[in-house]
Amino acid sequence: MKANRIAVTGVGETPFLRKGEESPLQMMARASLAAIADAGLTPGDIDGYVCNKYAGAPSEEVAYAIGAGEKTFSAVTDSAGGTATTGDALRLAQLAIEAGLCRHVLVTYAIRSTKPGGVYGFHAREPQKAGLEMPVGFFGQPTYFATMANRYAHEFGMSEEEQAAVPMTYRAWAAITPGAQRREPMDLETYRQSPMISTPLRAADCCLTTDGGGAYIVSAVDRARDMPHPVVAVQGIGLGYNNYPHGVLFSQKPCTFEFPGRASAARAYAMAGVDPKDLDLAQVYDGFTISAMVQTEMLGLCERGEAPRFYAAGHARPGGRMPVNTSGGHMSGGYVPGINLLIEGVRQLRGREGARQVPDARLCGIAGLGGNNHSTTILARH
Repeated sequence: MKANRIAVTGVGETPFLRKGEESPLQMMARASLAAIADAGLTPGDIDGYVCNKYAGAPSEEVAYAIGAGEKTFSAVTDSAGGTATTGDALRLAQLAIEAGLCRHVLVTYAIRSTKPGGVYGFHAREPQKAGLEMPVGFFGQPTYFATMANRYAHEFGMSEEEQAAVPMTYRAWAAITPGAQRREPMDLETYRQSPMISTPLRAADCCLTTDGGGAYIVSAVDRARDMPHPVVAVQGIGLGYNNYPHGVLFSQKPCTFEFPGRASAARAYAMAGVDPKDLDLAQVYDGFTISAMVQTEMLGLCERGEAPRFYAAGHARPGGRMPVNTSGGHMSGGYVPGINLLIEGVRQLRGREGARQVPDARLCGIAGLGGNNHSTTILARH
C-alpha cells in the first residue's frame, strides 16, 4: 500500500462523562454529525462507513440517524480496543477510497463503560475465563495488567515514583485540555492516595470509566486539499497480530507484557518512510500504566526496559522532547478506545490547540492496542 493517498478531514466527539444518559447510537450520531461539519461536508456527502461490532450500532442505523445519503461501501471491524479505530478502520477506508467505491468514509465508535457489567462484561462472556480463570479470582482488566506490571518490574526494574510518572504526565496534559474528564492536579502524594486496585496498579494507573463517542472522516488527499483544514494525511499504517483468542490471551502468552506492537510499528514506519526520531509527538493506548509504557517502547520512543525512566525524566510532559498523550489520553482525557487518541493527533497536526499545542507538530505516531492485536498509524501534516 502506498502512503499519502488518504487524509483525516473531519473529527468530532461527544463530551466524556463518568455516567451519561445517551445510548451508543445516540453518541455515535452526535459525534458523526460533528465530524461531518468539521470536514465542511453534509450528511449527504458520506457514502462509506466503517463501524465496530463492539459499539453495537451497524452502519445502516448510523446512516439513518444522521440523515445520510446513499451508502456505497460499508465494513465492520472485529478487533477490540484501540486497534479497531486507529488501524483496521483506516486500512478499510483506504482500500475503499483507492478502489473508487466511495468518496468520504465515516468511522465512528461509542462506549458506555458504566452500563451493567461495564468493560468487565466483555470478558465475562468468554467461556474459558468463566470456566477456568474467574473461579480462582483471575478476572478483570486491572488484574490482568497488574501481572504484566509485576513481571515487567522484575525484568527491568520500576520504582513507585517511576510508575507514578506515567499517570502524572497524562494528567498534566489533561489539566490544559478543555473537555478532559479528569483535570485536577496530580502529584506524587495525590497518586499515593489513589486506591490500590490490583498491586501494583492504583486507580490512577487505570483508564477512566467513560460514556462517550467519537468519529472521523477519511477522504482522498486530493479531495482534502479543497476542504477547510490543513491536510492531515495517513502516512503509514501497520497492523500486528499474535492470534491468541481473548479467552486465553492474558494467561497463555509466553510473555505477559509483549504485544505485537514492534511489528505494527516497523510496518507503519516502513510505509511512511520515517523512523521514531522523526516523530514530533505520539498518542499511545493507555488502558493502564504498564500498557502505555510498553507501547512507548514499541514505538521506539525509548529503548526496551527504559520507559519508566523516560517518563520519570519528564520527556513526555508538556514542554518535553517527545510529548505523549497530549489530551490526557485514556487515563485522564477520556476512554473511548483509541478513537480519541487519533482525533487528538489530527488536532495537534492542525496546529490550533492553544496551551497544549506541540510547537511545529508535523508528524504524529498513534499506537492502538487490542489485546491480541496492535496497530500503529503515522499521521503527517502536509
